[in-house]
Amino acid sequence: MRAFPSVSDPAVRDALALLGLESAEHDAASLKTAFRNAVKTARPDRAGGDAERFRQVIAAYRLLQAQGSARLALAAPVVRAAPPPVATLTPRQAVNGARIDIRLGGRRLRLSVPAGMRTGQHLRLRGAAPDGGDLYLRVLIRPAEGLSVMGDDLFMTAPASERILADGGRLEIQTHAGLRSAWITPGLQSPVRLSLRGLGLPARGSRPAGRLIVTLEPCEDTPSAAEDLLMRFNRVWTPERLAA
Repeated sequence: MRAFPSVSDPAVRDALALLGLESAEHDAASLKTAFRNAVKTARPDRAGGDAERFRQVIAAYRLLQAQGSARLALAAPVVRAAPPPVATLTPRQAVNGARIDIRLGGRRLRLSVPAGMRTGQHLRLRGAAPDGGDLYLRVLIRPAEGLSVMGDDLFMTAPASERILADGGRLEIQTHAGLRSAWITPGLQSPVRLSLRGLGLPARGSRPAGRLIVTLEPCEDTPSAAEDLLMRFNRVWTPERLAA
């Protein structure tokens, strides 16, 4: 059996749901069958199909396939062939680009990773193979700092007051790209998800810029970011301090 990442990861959970899978453990044949069924019903040229869902199904399959393969490679017994080298990135590193250190045998290499790399793509290291040839590192983006990646899109959760979720209103969300505002329509079915265009992985090659998918988690009424700043300002600049 192939052990996939934890279902607690929002991106993996959404990927399994898109393919109609309830469990996080499937062999390669079962995963391929689920993908074929899901992509067939999502095809935009068929009745009931949808171009966006079609794209998401393909991205979900790539994510589960890539992460499952990487886990198997890292878990391979020592007596077998050495696992293929993997360049592991955080979502923020994938968005912004980064310099990372990896170990290959007894060597330590520092790599410059361009912005916009996707899971399953490869970094080329000229002349780094033992025989002097080029070495290709498979890219794997792991969830970190409240962010996860599926395909071109980033995923995160954010708190939202029960009052705004019920009645609607303006919501401010702290994202990896700074504060963003969204307008919530009253009466949305839970879980409420927002799609913020252009805040996913940046465009690279033939891959378009992705979105940031924000799942809103109900919480007790809390002040907005602007209200919080105003309250902190008032605490600092009290009449007594101004008089002094």
